[in-house]
Amino acid sequence: MKFHSMKTSWRVAIAIVMIGFNVSIPRLALAASASAIDRDAKAALAKLYKKSAAAKTLGDKAVGVLIFPSIVKGGFIIAGQFGDGALQKKGKTVAYYRSLAASYGFQAGAQAFSYVLFFMDEDSLRYLDKSEGFELGTGPSLVVLDAGFGKNLSSTTLQKGVYAFIFGQEGLMGGVGIQGTKITKINPNP
Repeated sequence: MKFHSMKTSWRVAIAIVMIGFNVSIPRLALAASASAIDRDAKAALAKLYKKSAAAKTLGDKAVGVLIFPSIVKGGFIIAGQFGDGALQKKGKTVAYYRSLAASYGFQAGAQAFSYVLFFMDEDSLRYLDKSEGFELGTGPSLVVLDAGFGKNLSSTTLQKGVYAFIFGQEGLMGGVGIQGTKITKINPNP
């Protein structure tokens, strides 16, 4: 009998956490101002460049860099992830975007991470602007880099398309991915 009541208590606790998460997340996402996104994007990019010389090499060669400083992912069976970011050209912010994704399956928990997309050619960058919501994994080629590949990256191995770095994972949720993520242009508060 004790096991059944513990199991019920656990389910109630998860339901309460999920309700709180679902209620608070939209407000957090809408509360970001342009200056806050810029500040966080600058700090996230500096953190990535400090940890990875390959990322710095990509940044130096890229025609555009889209920085998502904080993607929040959470859920139980059905999960969602979101975050706001800044597109920079030559170190200056030129537009703002929102990253959204949903998934289902055996998953539970909450997690935060950052990711940066390096657009290596004008065609890839134009696709971001022309699409009514750029979905990662469709359109220009996307290469998600890990530490092993990054060590072999040089200015002579760079290709066209989009390169992604995922970093700064925190929290308790298995699996971080950006394939299938939809990126749409936004107009944040000033």
